[in-house]
Amino acid sequence: MNTQFNPVTIYTVTENYSGVRLDNCLISKMKGLPRSRIYSIIRKGEVRVNKSRCKPSLKLRTGDEVRIPPYTAELKVTKNAEDKFKNKLKDSFIVEDKSFIILNKPVGMASHGGSGISLGLIETIRQIDRRYKGAQLVHRLDKDTSGCLVVALKKTMLREFHKEIRESQVEKNYLAVVKGKWPKEITKVEVGLSKDRLKSGEREVQVNSKGKNSISEFEVLSDNDKLSLVKCRIITGRTHQIRVHATYSGHPIVGDKKYGDKDLNKSLKLDINRMMLHSHEIKFHNLGIEASTKIPNVFTKLMDKYE
Repeated sequence: MNTQFNPVTIYTVTENYSGVRLDNCLISKMKGLPRSRIYSIIRKGEVRVNKSRCKPSLKLRTGDEVRIPPYTAELKVTKNAEDKFKNKLKDSFIVEDKSFIILNKPVGMASHGGSGISLGLIETIRQIDRRYKGAQLVHRLDKDTSGCLVVALKKTMLREFHKEIRESQVEKNYLAVVKGKWPKEITKVEVGLSKDRLKSGEREVQVNSKGKNSISEFEVLSDNDKLSLVKCRIITGRTHQIRVHATYSGHPIVGDKKYGDKDLNKSLKLDINRMMLHSHEIKFHNLGIEASTKIPNVFTKLMDKYE
């Protein structure tokens, strides 16, 4: 196990961390140190802000001087991304700004590493260019979902995006191909959802009256005897929300291996090799930032086949 000793340092707060809680700043600055250890050294007074003891919840201001005590931490070795993956992501950029990126996330790529995945989308983006080394996910998409994904390149921009999310000023529209004819009268699904963790470590979401309230709006764009193409707008942002809402309504998303119809998926295996869910459009109303993507070709081809 590789470790590294870090001597005592004084960090002068820049605008990137102005308004950020002390604990969150230290989590970012003291790489490799467990969160529990960071809280412990704050409680013991080893961390000082402007030479005074402080609480983890202290909001930092530009110019504050933070004493970071000496510590030893594990070195995290990041796997180098292959050029083909870096080029694939670079080609998927829809909007590129000095403070954020919006890309059309490829299907089959996890948003971040973990759970047996050594290198995810965000780790790969950080390796594309020096300008992206501080890139952070604003939100996530499931591995098998494609479409609009937002990445912040500066902490100040990340806070702006998260403020929009907290204030419900973000509009997210998805496209999905689902089983059967979606009833035009079902325009809104509102149910409680709860998360369970399976023995395998995977998360599974279930409809539960005692769970967190979740709301999705649905609109039929086209249909045939076998399938429907629907537009989905999420009002709340719960894990696997659209997937569970579609199944709960009796019209699971085609290709969904967790919540879908196994027999349907098997019958369509030659036509598809993915879950038919796509983040089509995202809008940050107060920031005036928006992006959209084209409907994936496989969606239209599948719908046309059963016309």
